Amino acid sequence: MLSDFGYILLFIISAIAFTALMLFVAKLIRPNRPNLEKLSTYESGEEPDGNANVRFNMRFYVIALIFVLFDVELIFLFPWATVFGNEHLIDVTDGVWSWFSVVEMFIFVGILVLGLAYAWVKGHLDWVRPEVTKSNYESKIPHSIYENINKKYS
Repeated sequence: MLSDFGYILLFIISAIAFTALMLFVAKLIRPNRPNLEKLSTYESGEEPDGNANVRFNMRFYVIALIFVLFDVELIFLFPWATVFGNEHLIDVTDGVWSWFSVVEMFIFVGILVLGLAYAWVKGHLDWVRPEVTKSNYESKIPHSIYENINKKYS
């Protein structure tokens, strides 16, 4: 006799075995005839323009992470909306539950708005790259010394 956890373990082991078996069978029956055209890189069926190792601006990643963060946090609104929409299913006197859930959700949304405002004020949502300003620091070492060192080691 297997317990409930035994059935889960058996299911996980059979899923891993089935996946390994299918990958092995696919390797046996697929054709393996590589050529220059098949080994070349492509973007959506087109020849790539330039190098594939292009560095992206970090702002793209920050915007994506902020979007995912808020998207995941907004998932918590759905259970609240379901419970609040079915208020007649909850047996609480004097409507205390409905006011509690409204206040709780306003606090939650307020925290989300504060997080968005913080990201906005810090400039994480700006697409334009800020201008780099030069410092007014003047070196006390003459420029000719740097030139002599560069000539000596080049």
